[in-house]
Amino acid sequence: MESSRRQFLATMGALAWANRGGSAPGKPLAGLRIGVTDWNLRMAGRVEAVELAARLGFEGVEVSLGRKPIEGKLPLDDAALQDRYLAEARAHKIALAGTCLDILHVNYLKNDPLGQKWVAAGIPITQRLQARVMLLPFFGKGALETQQEMDYVADVLRELAPEAEKAGVILALENTCSARENARMLERARSRAVRVYYDVGNSTNRGFDIYEEIRWLGRERICQIHLKDKGYLGEGSIDFVAVLRAIADIGFEGFANLETSSPSGSVEEDMRRNLAYIRGLIRQMQQG
Repeated sequence: MESSRRQFLATMGALAWANRGGSAPGKPLAGLRIGVTDWNLRMAGRVEAVELAARLGFEGVEVSLGRKPIEGKLPLDDAALQDRYLAEARAHKIALAGTCLDILHVNYLKNDPLGQKWVAAGIPITQRLQARVMLLPFFGKGALETQQEMDYVADVLRELAPEAEKAGVILALENTCSARENARMLERARSRAVRVYYDVGNSTNRGFDIYEEIRWLGRERICQIHLKDKGYLGEGSIDFVAVLRAIADIGFEGFANLETSSPSGSVEEDMRRNLAYIRGLIRQMQQG
């Protein structure tokens, strides 16, 4: 009888976890991997970022596709260069955690036809790098500020989504919009290949409740996360314990990439410090 009771309680616990969005009972955040952006390593678009990220202890590095076209193509639209990235990732046992279509800071997807061309060009590059997620940034003059702009971008992505689906690539929206506005764009795009790249720093700066937004969007809409704050993690306004609890509650599995600055001027020292802080919080949560 006692063994049956234990089995019943274990089953109910598993069901409760699944209903919260988790994949299985066990240690919280077991599926969370911590990566870093190549631009915050001050190595945007440089293959050397792979070795540095691995040496610092990260599990992945997010790769910039480049802002200045070379003969009408993205800088990483080069098979030999892609081979170098893949070789470095294998050599250093680190993942290419995603790509960033940073040329959208120049050719805005909301109003520049070149933006659509670059998204289409970035899909096969991201696929070949086995990076799976391509970040589409919408900031500065390229920010989505009106419903018309949001609808236009969603319609563009609906056209591009079938190619992304075939390639197994996610088109990830990072912007200054609310969770509800992002969800409406995803609904309009009508594809699971279009999801949200959630940035806790950007959303905090916009005055959004990031802990509520992460839970509301859930693991079905969030494909990747940026962790950052003003200065060092843990010393700004963001409660990273609460952030990690929200991430655990939705059962998120995948990369959360540090997009952190270097207050001391030493990228390596400051990245190690921020990584150690996040890993320490994760260990505390897993130890109960």
